[in-house]
Amino acid sequence: LQYHLYTSGLVPVADPLPHQRAIQSFFMPDKLRETLTQRNETTLLSAPARELGLPQEVHVYHSLYLLEETNSQSSSQFFGHPSKVYKAVSSVDGCTYTLVRIEGFRLVNELAMASVEFWRRIRHCNIVSIHEAFTTQAFGDSSLVFVYDYHPCAATLQSLYFTAQGQAMMQAELQAAGINSMLIPETTLWSYITQIASAIKTAHGSGLAVRTIEPSKILMTGKHRIRINDVAMLDVLQFDNNEQNIGLQQQADLLAFGKLIVSLACNSPQSIHSLPQSVELISRYYSPDLKDIVLYLLSEPMVTKTVDEVIRMIGPRILHEINSSQSYVDGLENELRRELENGRLVRLLSKMGFINERPEFDMDPSWSETGDRYIIKLFRDYVFHQVDENGLPVVNMVHVLSCLNKLDAGVDEKIVLMSRDEESCLIVSYKEVKNCILSAFKDLTSGRK
Repeated sequence: LQYHLYTSGLVPVADPLPHQRAIQSFFMPDKLRETLTQRNETTLLSAPARELGLPQEVHVYHSLYLLEETNSQSSSQFFGHPSKVYKAVSSVDGCTYTLVRIEGFRLVNELAMASVEFWRRIRHCNIVSIHEAFTTQAFGDSSLVFVYDYHPCAATLQSLYFTAQGQAMMQAELQAAGINSMLIPETTLWSYITQIASAIKTAHGSGLAVRTIEPSKILMTGKHRIRINDVAMLDVLQFDNNEQNIGLQQQADLLAFGKLIVSLACNSPQSIHSLPQSVELISRYYSPDLKDIVLYLLSEPMVTKTVDEVIRMIGPRILHEINSSQSYVDGLENELRRELENGRLVRLLSKMGFINERPEFDMDPSWSETGDRYIIKLFRDYVFHQVDENGLPVVNMVHVLSCLNKLDAGVDEKIVLMSRDEESCLIVSYKEVKNCILSAFKDLTSGRK
């Protein structure tokens, strides 16, 4: 798809009349449409498995596609283990998933897979859900594969904030918003903190530890919408049957959380190595609340140090995050409402397309050019084939949308339909045309021969 061909509509009239609407008001904004189209295209992206040197099928997954090394969901190493990331389609439900393959890994203890089952039960909006894990020889070696939800066009915090390309994009966005600083806005930071704290709370409350709270393992799947990725993998790769170590791992989560905040706030992954200077920078450019969170998370591990205390400290910020999320949902619902109307009209157009001028019924006097079908044909000409006084086609979207909406509602308003030879005309209402369409479509779908 060539997204640059999705042009914007005409400039709206400066002072429209009360009954006038711009054509853009019937459709979703260009930016949202482009984003969703890109995601659909990325999800459907495929190549023959033979060309990629991949197996035709792995377990119940087919159409494997190796994600590029530059892709945010791909990684050549996972805590020292060689790995590759694919997207694949499940033959069970037809959905697309992410397959993370650990190469050359031989599972020693089958009990390690039990942690995957615990993580499968967790469904959280800020955690990339895991569906299953299995061993396979399909790649020509002993591989361990983890299956996660697939989020097209996602990017890690590492690639967004700590690469040259990411820095350039962030600088352009900040300048467009009138912000000269290269630091992440505090409202954005609090949004990330709130989302990660919520994910940690759910994991710790289930007796688990996240263990992947770092920039390269956190995906941004939408505008300031982040999800912790690769959960359960370390639990399997570094299996430890000692349940007492869960507490230590949860303390490590909080420490990693603090390091992540410092890295993002200082715009450098190396800032954690010079903590005094980093805290000073945070004190200078951010609120005291952010500094307090950082100091708490980076303090020595202790029994009373829990994510519940973190949530208590960020309580007022959570209310702002809820308000922002609800506002965003309201905006999306408004755009969905527009497309809902468009979908209704498409179904109506589809019925007309099925009925009009079917070639297999050309010799059937009871179908073509008579009765209901003739009225529908003339109505189609009335909607789409009008001409002006010079005989030139009239392309008027307002007329089309107005007619189709009245037809779908079945209003009693009368219109004049004229034959193509202009020898005869019919006066019918939208309600009568609608009944003709329903009747003809019923004949068509009832097995008419």
